[in-house]
Amino acid sequence: MKISYNWLSQFIQTSKTPDEISLILTDIGLEVESLEKVQALPGGLEGLVVGYVKDCVQHPNADRLRITKVDVGTAEDLQVVCGAANVASGQKVIVATVGTTVYPVTGEPFKISKSKIRGEVSEGMICAEDEIGLGQSHDGIMVLDESAVPGTPAGVYFEIKDDYLFEIGLTPNRADAASHLGVARDLAAYLRTEITMPDLSLFKPDNLKLPIPVEVMNDEACPRYSSLTISGVQVAESPEWLKEKLQVIGVRPINNVVDVTNYVLHELGQPLHAFDAAAIAGGKVVVRNAKEGEEFVTLDGVTRKLHQDDLMICNAEAPMCIAGVFGGADSGVKETTTSVFLESAYFNAVSVRKTSKRYGLKTDASFRFERGTDPEMTVYALKRAAMLIKEVAGGEISSEIADFYPNPVSPFAVSLSFSHVNRLIGEEIPKETVKGIIEALGIRVASESAEGLELEVPSYKVDVTREVDVIEEVLRIYGYNTIAIPTQIRASMNYGTKPDKESVRNHIAELLSSNAFSEILTNSLTKSAYSDSLETAVKILNPLSSDLDVMRQSLLYTGLEAIAYNQNRRSSDLKFYEFGKVYEKLAEGFSETQRLSVFMTGARQSAQWNHDSKPVSIYNLKAVVDAVLRRLNVKGLTEAEFNSAFFSQASQYKKGDKTLVSFGTVAKSVLKKMDIENPVYYADFDWDMILKAIRKNKISYQEVSKFPAVRRDLSLLIDRSVSFSQLKQLAFRTEKSLLKEVNVFDVYEGDKLPAGKKSYAISFLLQDEEKTLTDKQIDSVMNKLIFTFGKEVQAEIRK
Repeated sequence: MKISYNWLSQFIQTSKTPDEISLILTDIGLEVESLEKVQALPGGLEGLVVGYVKDCVQHPNADRLRITKVDVGTAEDLQVVCGAANVASGQKVIVATVGTTVYPVTGEPFKISKSKIRGEVSEGMICAEDEIGLGQSHDGIMVLDESAVPGTPAGVYFEIKDDYLFEIGLTPNRADAASHLGVARDLAAYLRTEITMPDLSLFKPDNLKLPIPVEVMNDEACPRYSSLTISGVQVAESPEWLKEKLQVIGVRPINNVVDVTNYVLHELGQPLHAFDAAAIAGGKVVVRNAKEGEEFVTLDGVTRKLHQDDLMICNAEAPMCIAGVFGGADSGVKETTTSVFLESAYFNAVSVRKTSKRYGLKTDASFRFERGTDPEMTVYALKRAAMLIKEVAGGEISSEIADFYPNPVSPFAVSLSFSHVNRLIGEEIPKETVKGIIEALGIRVASESAEGLELEVPSYKVDVTREVDVIEEVLRIYGYNTIAIPTQIRASMNYGTKPDKESVRNHIAELLSSNAFSEILTNSLTKSAYSDSLETAVKILNPLSSDLDVMRQSLLYTGLEAIAYNQNRRSSDLKFYEFGKVYEKLAEGFSETQRLSVFMTGARQSAQWNHDSKPVSIYNLKAVVDAVLRRLNVKGLTEAEFNSAFFSQASQYKKGDKTLVSFGTVAKSVLKKMDIENPVYYADFDWDMILKAIRKNKISYQEVSKFPAVRRDLSLLIDRSVSFSQLKQLAFRTEKSLLKEVNVFDVYEGDKLPAGKKSYAISFLLQDEEKTLTDKQIDSVMNKLIFTFGKEVQAEIRK
């Protein structure tokens, strides 16, 4: 947002320099991203002076040229050759002296040099207004008032002031500061000074010749609508002061009426719209919702089909303007306009935001309406604009102010406790200081006690509705940098074994990141087509679009969207993880649970000179799942396969009857829906259950054994229904002290085996922490394992 220093000075008188104000604004929460010096006119009229034409004679070698002697306040007069038909002796003119760079309205800048024109020396140039950027006229040179003093710099004569432009990074909650008045309020609160508002005491209707009634049919989307008419206006180019104000902040001047509405918007933060009163069919304005599919041509010439939720400003027959967003092609102010219907309204922020997003239209007006304007400003802004239009375009105010405001907005009532102020800010601020800041911010103190204040917050502070918001306002003006930083840090250290949620999450994030996984963060809002069940989906009451109409029930689809996005951009080897919440509607209330998702797809490692590319498999995902559980020291888990519409092959780890993690190969039907061709492997951790499972974990230090481990292998013929996890659990149940690891290193299923059988080659790692194992001990353990496998799963030992 752009703020002019000179414009700001109209509201607040201060000796602070632009640099000092820049620092103050940043300190009080209106961060100044840049500060630059701006010249109202290119070049600032430097080198141009007032001159007096003492003599003017015909050029001896050119019929259309004159030779003049000009007094420019120096010891010697200048000889200037001039081609203007209206040049004459006795005139006060503007002269560009030698060495001056002139910036014309059209064309490139050029430098004045001493030269000979048709054999006669010329030591400057007598200027027309378009040659120095002061206007469009090229009928002849500018002739100044007799009171002009020769030698006076042109910038001084025309009162051209350099300006300074603040570029403020306005946060979305600071709608109250989206204008010069809003910034001035904050600055005045900091400096403890008063604001000078435009004087509207002389406002009054001149006649009642042009009443245009207004009917508001949707007072929820339009809580307030103020209007009046002005007749007898003459639409033309704006005066220099108005164009200058707009140009400094980057707004292109259009005509005097439209420029006034833009001026008031940036001055007071209240958007206005001017209609050609003659284009209002039926002599009536109707504020209503559009008809579904109704066509409307906007100011940019585009024909748009309207939505039934769009609020429109209409005449008796058709729409004229998309309320708060964009005007129509046929109803705006034109050169032929002689009467104006002026609108100043307060529109519902949500309604404007949806319409603006629906059509991709972002305007200065929608920017402010979307964030919330001040309902109490509509009439004041209307009067201000009407008086300015009379000043720059003539005309008469031809109606009373029509003000539709059935339900006036009351100030926000907030109770403030002094103790809460000191507790949240971290420093004891004197009560009188707190009260002074609050009053300086325009917040009314309704009553006061030793404990706190009862406040009435004005409607323009749309983001200040709670006690904590008021405290933030106090801290902004008091100064973040004013709060002392303590020299000592006092902390209470917890030496217990209860894990901290954030540290656990960080440990796992580091584990996954160090194994080439990238963390993603996806939107909690998603489309209803991704929901497991619409009955249990948490639906958004006012969705921005059909693609963001429910809260997600799983991290699967949003993660697949990220995979599809990357694969469409030739990045197919992906390893993602995400910590996020999922949501579900219950019979009573809602549930919100933390999940951890892990995705793998593409190649496990890319092709190199010494090895081929190897694709990711379900076993790579299982290794990652096991690594996470090992890092968290989660024990006592059981593994089982399960069926799911989302997986073509899936397993679960459970602790008791609680599922901690589900993982597997994403079903092809799901991938097809997301337009993904490569296999994707997905793990879904119930992070809340994980945290509960590790709550009582105790991690203890143990020295590495000094005695060697021994490996023994078995080849087992078992039923196809028997899983490795079953064999592993049986092994550890049979031998608890010496058995350290169980791994499978070969699986075979073929024609040479009996029907319904498969062969597992399994390794067992045995180790005693206190002594070297003997053959007798090893054989005893292996015999127990063989017996258990044969009894429990009817395994046969293959030789």
